Amino acid sequence: MQLTDSRDIKAAPEAVWAAILNPEVLKDCVPGCESMTGSVEAGFEAAVVQKVGPVKARFTGVVTFSDIAPGRALTLTGEGKGGAAGFAKGSAKVTMEPIPEGTRLTYEVQANVGGKIAQLGSRIIDGFAKKMADEFFARFQQTVEGPPPAEADGADPETADEAGEASGEKKGWFRRLIG
Repeated sequence: MQLTDSRDIKAAPEAVWAAILNPEVLKDCVPGCESMTGSVEAGFEAAVVQKVGPVKARFTGVVTFSDIAPGRALTLTGEGKGGAAGFAKGSAKVTMEPIPEGTRLTYEVQANVGGKIAQLGSRIIDGFAKKMADEFFARFQQTVEGPPPAEADGADPETADEAGEASGEKKGWFRRLIG
């Protein structure tokens, strides 16, 4: 399965670059990610729980970075094993270019699966892989940009902290950290 898309992120390229190398940001952006540890140089170990059709599995695997052109491009490569459910392998070539509104992040994703999951059929697998990539990059964009201005300005200051903490919301925390 292959997928190519882009997103315009309202943040400076330096902020987007820092975010994509941050394990906490990646953990928050990967749907179903339970843990992520490691470093950019050595790679990250991750545990992810996913349900594809009727098959639910806990995948453990490694994410590595290659083809790094600081501030401009990199390739993320991941491989996970889900026991009897099978395995998943994938990569995402990510490029960043400055635009007047911030940064255009373009990605090309390739994914392969094997085992029980592969028996589900290519339409289910392709749909799931597209959904995962879209969700990851949507979460990434929201983490870097922060909440939309209407939400940020329209929140009741007395209840905002309680509501945000109760729902486990951390949106925009990275931007506030580096901003």
